[in-house]
Amino acid sequence: MNLTDRQRKLLFAGLVVLLAVIGVYLTLMAPGGGSDDKADSPGKTPSAAPSVSSGPSGPASPPPGISSTVDPKTFDVYKLLPFSQQEFATAADLAQKFIVANGTYRFDEAPQTFVGRLSGLVTDQLLTDLQRSASAPGMLDERRQDQVVADCTATLDRVRNIEDNSIIFLVTGNQQVTKAGKKTTDRQQWAVTVSRDGGSLKVYGFEPADDGQQGDTG
Repeated sequence: MNLTDRQRKLLFAGLVVLLAVIGVYLTLMAPGGGSDDKADSPGKTPSAAPSVSSGPSGPASPPPGISSTVDPKTFDVYKLLPFSQQEFATAADLAQKFIVANGTYRFDEAPQTFVGRLSGLVTDQLLTDLQRSASAPGMLDERRQDQVVADCTATLDRVRNIEDNSIIFLVTGNQQVTKAGKKTTDRQQWAVTVSRDGGSLKVYGFEPADDGQQGDTG
């Protein structure tokens, strides 16, 4: 079939339009294609995946609870608590040992010796804070000048608060302090928070009992 120049131009233009329509159709049908893909729009960024908390969200082992009728003679409170009797004993021992270790020091010992007594009792973050405090030049100079020696004992007073992952104990420290040859007694009650730290229990923080931490560390 013989076509004039005008007819050939119209046919070519028609083919171009047809190919363009087919291309658009294939683009829309491709996975991820289409105008609804907001992540590819100018000024848009894909939304971040929701973060997952790495901290514990509950007790390591949920309390078993009590299904039978409560008998005062056999009532076991630990079945209702997020800590077992063994964990309670461990936490209480940690709180008491910490106050003793933190309140016992000598002017002639290195800060590393003092911090070493606390290692294993406290979380890594608290240990770092205590090491920084124990190494303060001004305090070290004062203790050396006055030849300060402090010996501490501690008594467990009561439980202030219990959460899924922490227990706050009130602990009284009794210090016998020798400073510049004079002996004095210092008595201070502390709120000591013991929390789950990985697979163990550690002292998480402490403050004077009048301030004291409130709430769960987990």
